[in-house]
Amino acid sequence: MTEKKKTTIVLFSGDYDKAMAAYIIANGAAAYDHEVTIFHTFWGLNALRKNENVPVKKGFMEKMFGKMMPRGADKMGLSKMNFAGFGPKMIKDIMKKHNAMSLPQLIEMAQEQDVKLVACTMTMDLLGLKQEELLENIEYAGVAAYLADAQEGNVNLFI
Repeated sequence: MTEKKKTTIVLFSGDYDKAMAAYIIANGAAAYDHEVTIFHTFWGLNALRKNENVPVKKGFMEKMFGKMMPRGADKMGLSKMNFAGFGPKMIKDIMKKHNAMSLPQLIEMAQEQDVKLVACTMTMDLLGLKQEELLENIEYAGVAAYLADAQEGNVNLFI
């Protein structure tokens, strides 16, 4: 019996296009029967935020971070040609015309394929994000847990 291949991705970027690339690779690897982990840290955590405002108790700085960061995958900006939010609208229109999946759809597909979505607990503490503000059915861990997965990884990416 052959051992299952493992793919790990650190999603550090909060850019829509880079998060899309991470999820396209993750879904592709899962389709090839890889065990896949996406470790969301710093701005990459925004891909896991719920779209709606979740009332949670926070301090002043935590509230400020919450207001400045995009709420949900669909609100993330582009890495290039963002143009004050106009760039993402253009790219989403083009994607729709070409029947390409949106980032929220890619995240949903990853969950359906049992891709392990992990939120970095240290970054959550730093940015004041609470579990209630993030998507359901994800895991919470620190860098040691990611490193344990990555150590056995056949493919390890940082996006």
